[in-house]
Amino acid sequence: MAKEYDLVVLGGGTGGYVAAIRAAQIGMQVAIVEKGNLGGTCLHKGCIPSKALLRSAEVYKQTQDAGDYGVETKDTTLNFPKVQERKNGIVAKLHQGVQGLMKKGKIDVYNGFGRILGPSIFSPMPGTISIEHENGDENTMIVPKNVLIATGSKPRTLPGLDIDGVHVITSDEALEMEVLPDSILIVGGGVIGIEWASMLADFGVEVTVVEYLNQILPTEDHDIAKEAEKLLKKKGITFVKGAKVLSDTLETKNGISIEAEVNGEKQTYTAEKMLVSVGREANTQNIGLENTDIVVEKGHIHTNTFFQTKESHIYAIGDVIGGMQLAHVASHEGIVAVEHMADKDPLSIEYDNVPTCIYSNPEVASVGLTEEQAKEKGFEIKIGKFPFQAIGKALVFGESEGFVKMITNKANEDLLGVHMIGPHVTDMISEAGLAKVLDATAWEISHSIHPHPTLSEVMGEAALAVDGNQIHG
Repeated sequence: MAKEYDLVVLGGGTGGYVAAIRAAQIGMQVAIVEKGNLGGTCLHKGCIPSKALLRSAEVYKQTQDAGDYGVETKDTTLNFPKVQERKNGIVAKLHQGVQGLMKKGKIDVYNGFGRILGPSIFSPMPGTISIEHENGDENTMIVPKNVLIATGSKPRTLPGLDIDGVHVITSDEALEMEVLPDSILIVGGGVIGIEWASMLADFGVEVTVVEYLNQILPTEDHDIAKEAEKLLKKKGITFVKGAKVLSDTLETKNGISIEAEVNGEKQTYTAEKMLVSVGREANTQNIGLENTDIVVEKGHIHTNTFFQTKESHIYAIGDVIGGMQLAHVASHEGIVAVEHMADKDPLSIEYDNVPTCIYSNPEVASVGLTEEQAKEKGFEIKIGKFPFQAIGKALVFGESEGFVKMITNKANEDLLGVHMIGPHVTDMISEAGLAKVLDATAWEISHSIHPHPTLSEVMGEAALAVDGNQIHG
């Protein structure tokens, strides 16, 4: 007889396993079906390993610049296998931690590919999960009262840019490189492309970024994107914007070559490797959606504000529903979905209050509306902007480039958005996120006393600058 559960989660990534833990906390009997390793893309192919590599790149660059701090070093060398070893160790430790959390919550984990079946002898409703095992064992059947689809996404590519894993790669293959290339073309100037561009440039790789739009980091505020491009160019990164890739990838004697149209002219770009970072596509194939009434729109599963699909007992979260493709968003969506299943009356998510982070060097972080979005929505706005170069701790750090930009509604002083570029802004954006949640004004932020000397003083000064009252500017 097939085992029954209150909840079966398809996908053990950040969204899925967090949802499973929350469900176990409120008394549900829970199972996770995962074809790979618990932790999913974020832990094994995204957030954690890429940030581990970025940290090594940062330390390498800082060591090279140590003379500026009065610390004399010589013969600084990069041991890239050691870099990878450190990255793998961090991932392994966190993976072990997630496995421990599953045991603590008495959550059953099935290793295999899960597929939703239609009505069957097991259940009159679609939702029975058939688990296909890699070793060829007979499929396992489990019967849930509720299903949570958290199958995530995979890297997207472009026609003609066939991923061979050697010359043409995605971020998945880039994470496993044993040797750094001398040069690389990065197709796509979004978050992933810019993080890799920054990291590889700091490692000493010659980097060219080819972006279809006329702005890198197209989802960021224009002033932030402009500053990011300026500072990344100082690392030696070349940017080609407004570029439409025309040709298939051609292998050359020393690597690969592509042709692109830029300002109406054809240009050829060559490098040892090419990294394709043009977004991600949802993993909705072959998971049995056709056996349900679930609606799929533009490749993403359609849900209501509590992540319920058209099948009321089946929910979906994370990259598979589109929206903000971020690990912390998927986790919170999972918690909301589970609490809704359990009639806990959760609050829906206000996505304008969700902070986003880019871990390049310099870092970028934001929450709320950009200046362009605020104007499009008809707000009359006030803007406060304050540079890190006037912050003592930034000068002490030796990282004084960048700024904080605060956008408010002139009519009622509401905080509309906060955008940052500079040192450790991914750690500081949470203050702005809390301010958004609490509906704080710039005046209230400015009256929160920020300790001196800290980088956080920039928040107080930017808040004061909204009305032209900054002290050190």
